[in-house]
Amino acid sequence: RIQTSYDAGDHVVVVVSARSGVTNDLINRASRLTSKPDCRELDMLLSIGEQETIALVTIALHALGVPAVSRTGAQAGIITTDQHTQARILHITGGDIKEQLDAGRVVVVAGFQGVSDKGEITTLGRGSSDLTAVAIASFLEADRCEIYTDVEGVHTGDPSLIADATLLKQMDYGMMQELSSSGFKVVQARAVQLAERYKMPMVVSSSKKSSAGTSIQDELSSFEGPRVYGVALDKQQAKILIEGIAHEPRSLAQLFAALKAASVEVGMVLQSDSRDIKKGLSITVPHAQLHAASAALEVVFDRLGEGRIIDMGPVAKLSVVGAGMRSDVSIMATLLAALAEAQVQVLMVSTSEVRITVVIPVQKAEEALRFIHSALGLGSKKTEEALTMQVG
Repeated sequence: RIQTSYDAGDHVVVVVSARSGVTNDLINRASRLTSKPDCRELDMLLSIGEQETIALVTIALHALGVPAVSRTGAQAGIITTDQHTQARILHITGGDIKEQLDAGRVVVVAGFQGVSDKGEITTLGRGSSDLTAVAIASFLEADRCEIYTDVEGVHTGDPSLIADATLLKQMDYGMMQELSSSGFKVVQARAVQLAERYKMPMVVSSSKKSSAGTSIQDELSSFEGPRVYGVALDKQQAKILIEGIAHEPRSLAQLFAALKAASVEVGMVLQSDSRDIKKGLSITVPHAQLHAASAALEVVFDRLGEGRIIDMGPVAKLSVVGAGMRSDVSIMATLLAALAEAQVQVLMVSTSEVRITVVIPVQKAEEALRFIHSALGLGSKKTEEALTMQVG
């Protein structure tokens, strides 16, 4: 694909990730040495994966007769905050990318990484090669940003779990962000958010075979009616049930301030409706942050002299994403009926105009996903055809 684009006369910048399994292997190696590796040293270690790939891809292009040069995130001028392992892009200087393109070379850039203004190597969080690609495309004012992945594009559900998931030809930025933040792994939510900010057209398609894929663009019209775009599943969540916290804002504020200070991402919050002055409180957090969350909460309990965790453990979030989710009660009714048919317990519910999310036991999550996808009629080709007609 790179050679084809180059031969067609395009200026091409390629952003690559580490080879499959490399990042996990590096993390495991560090974890065998200590349970809490230093974040700065983790960034130094994890950045190796992409640096290997850019060199190999560039060497392969040379073998095909394509002039190319590799650049690390630092060499590409991706300037970030200094928050190691979770840095955010501040701006891009581009390094010599434009000069290399003008000289007729393909530029191969390491995704996932950058450099702080203090010269420290940083990484942007898992899955951030998409973010790097959109950021560079926006900096260069490119025609589009093409994301190549292991599926043909964006489907109504995860095709590895749902055999009849329908490929969607078009999505708008907002709906794609909702799907990505709800568990879709096709495109990182931060990348879509950045693409929307700079109005950078995106195309998601297969790296293994030729396909038109999915075009992600400006808002699609819903003709004032509800539309379900897809269902998403996130099995990497945990639920914490807290008891004995006073029914007043000051105590609750201290809880959430402590979680924020510990860099814990709180998803859903449910406070029990009780006449007791001390209520139960349920929250969801990423499973990887469960221990950090419980440690932060225990500190607050000690300070307040009240409160305790009575239960915590893995759960799954299942989301239905579309337009008019709250205003059309039939979608909620269909969702709950499907869960009842699958004999899946609903632990928590959250609704908005673009998403309905239920928290369910992780053991039956995949079965529930298939039931809901079928109940909403998302496996029908009519779904994709209807969505295609909504372009404003």
